[in-house]
Amino acid sequence: MYLSFTPRFLQNMFSDLVWRIDSHEADIYLTFDDGPIPEVTPWVLDTLDEYHAKATFFCVGENTERFPQIFNDLKSRGHAVGNHTYNHLSGWSNDNLDYILNVRKGAIANGSRLFRPPYGRLRPSQTRYLKHHYKIVMWDVLSGDFDPKLSAEACYQNVIKNTRQGSIIVFHDSLKSYKKLQSVLPRVLEYFTIQGYNFKALDPMELVPASGQMVYEENSILSL
Repeated sequence: MYLSFTPRFLQNMFSDLVWRIDSHEADIYLTFDDGPIPEVTPWVLDTLDEYHAKATFFCVGENTERFPQIFNDLKSRGHAVGNHTYNHLSGWSNDNLDYILNVRKGAIANGSRLFRPPYGRLRPSQTRYLKHHYKIVMWDVLSGDFDPKLSAEACYQNVIKNTRQGSIIVFHDSLKSYKKLQSVLPRVLEYFTIQGYNFKALDPMELVPASGQMVYEENSILSL
């Protein structure tokens, strides 16, 4: 069970996480989770280029290390990078120390202090620690491209009906989502281009204070 949009009361309840961008322009923020992989990510990059669209890729650290050329290509095309753990772990299914060490390993692999938890699942104790060292980015709109029970048309409608100015939208550059993504992503890009929207990448310099530092020392997390 999941919602295709994040209700405002939840965003207000967890206001120290990033759900959307307070933009004064017609900007929306496409994000892609789980890559990079050679079967999907290059197609996504080429499709974005057709619409002069920028996006943010929340990369799994082991994929980044396996496919460095694709990772470097997405950065060279002007897209932003975030961390999606090293092994796509759920915070609910792992104890605090193992999970946070995995987040740290992913942050090192991706060189980013933007972090999105896989499945959006974090324990409160994990959130309390991680938010001091990373900017945790959630979403305003969940496309549902990962859901085998959801049609491509329903996925498309999820996005166009729930997106507003400043929305952060989740897609996946994964094998599970690829067929649906091939149908939905070009239509989303075309629809919002006609509506006059700009597709922007998240700006780490705006979200993360320049004075902040990633914490790599294991001693700092042994007390969790």
